[in-house]
Amino acid sequence: MPFPDAAVALTPDAPLLELLAKAADVCLKPARHAVRFTGPEPSTIGDCSDCCLRIEARDEAGGRLPERDLELEIYRSGADLNLMLTRLGDEQAPLLWHGSHAVWMRASSGERCERPPDGAPLEGFCRRVRALLSPQDP
Repeated sequence: MPFPDAAVALTPDAPLLELLAKAADVCLKPARHAVRFTGPEPSTIGDCSDCCLRIEARDEAGGRLPERDLELEIYRSGADLNLMLTRLGDEQAPLLWHGSHAVWMRASSGERCERPPDGAPLEGFCRRVRALLSPQDP
């Protein structure tokens, strides 16, 4: 575990949370990340198709960076897996919806907008999350 106070519970979902934290570490450098459920925990990884996660950021020394925290909502619409990524430290920051492709939306209105200058790493993170949660081809 990267940080002692960001312990991951020993549940069947613990490997998923650790994989999500590692994906955030890779895509959102130089911060380190811990992930936890903010709502009811799914009973299995397969049930993690309708859940909400908080991604907490820390600097290299372990100090909290709450302005870089994210909320990730994972849900299905039919057979499609969708993600909604929100920056918790900035209520006006655009939201990222990621289904078959990335769509940035204004937080105030939900209208589509251009990708922000620092949006590419967030899109990369969402692609990694979708790869982790999508069934693999045989």
